Amino acid sequence: MDASLPPVEIPSSWHSSVVLKRDVFSTVERGRFVGPNGEVDAVIRRINTVPWWSRPIAKHFLDREARALRVAGPLGIAPPLLHVGRDVLIRGFIDGVALHLARPIGDHGYFRSARAALRALHETLICHNDLAKEQNWLYGTDGRAYLTDFQLAMRFPRRSRLFRIAAYEDLRHLLKHKRSYLPEALTATERRILARKSWPTRIWMATGKRVYFWVTRGLIGFTDREGGGPRLVDDAPAIVARLKQHPQIRDAAVVAFPDRRAGTGLYAFVDADPSLGQQTVREFVIAAVGQAKAPEHVQLVQALPHDASGNVRTELLQLIAMNQVDLIAPLIKSAAERVVVEKIMNDRQNLRDRFTF
Repeated sequence: MDASLPPVEIPSSWHSSVVLKRDVFSTVERGRFVGPNGEVDAVIRRINTVPWWSRPIAKHFLDREARALRVAGPLGIAPPLLHVGRDVLIRGFIDGVALHLARPIGDHGYFRSARAALRALHETLICHNDLAKEQNWLYGTDGRAYLTDFQLAMRFPRRSRLFRIAAYEDLRHLLKHKRSYLPEALTATERRILARKSWPTRIWMATGKRVYFWVTRGLIGFTDREGGGPRLVDDAPAIVARLKQHPQIRDAAVVAFPDRRAGTGLYAFVDADPSLGQQTVREFVIAAVGQAKAPEHVQLVQALPHDASGNVRTELLQLIAMNQVDLIAPLIKSAAERVVVEKIMNDRQNLRDRFTF
């Protein structure tokens, strides 16, 4: 818990375990919360340490999320709202992984669930407004779709034209994800929706979006690539490029994970000659990118998992880096991949427990 936050803001029933994300609009942490129904896994969003110039926007986002979760939480499609304070919001934890990690290729059931969740949300006159991000769609351990991160959500007083436009865009973004993972199931109507952006979206993409990127990425350096932030965007590619320059390294992948100290840590998985030591690899990277940008963990592996196209399955590596190894088993494609992944998993460096499947 941040000592600078007044005790009244965070109840004593909250116990933080790890920082999931930190940016100019909030700090998000996972932990445990003791409520009327006992102790549960939970997530806290707090804005007490944001810069003064972003605080009004951060407060606005916090309030919008609280209003939306009060309604969406009881529907069973979003985290329940557990506590709200002036600068803090605590919500339940959904046991699952983000869509870009789960990669539900060919999963008809997931996208039926996602469509039903979106329909239920819209029936309450709430639009999410940020569903283009795959990390805002969760793949639950029960195979169902859940929504998270309601900072931009809006509840409309009636089914106005503006509501219908926002709901249309929510649906169009869902269908974009369906096109990525289940294109064969798209109907003719869904293809027409994908081909036609609403007029506010067309205007936004031609004007406001460019200004938004200039301000957020140019002026304040804010990035949110799949939740990894600037380290995944800026540092990881340089690290991978450096690693691949070494003659004894066959391949490498760098993923982000929540780190208690840094907020976002980097974990490098390096397919290298067995005679190459871990410290040698670390020093090789530091010589190029510096100590501050070097990955927190470097793990030498005998092989990396690849998909049918030959691409490294970074979603599996990220789950290993995040210690969410209990979510890996349903994602394994073959017995050979199982052997590769299990070896990496059992040798992982941010080890808190051991798990085999």
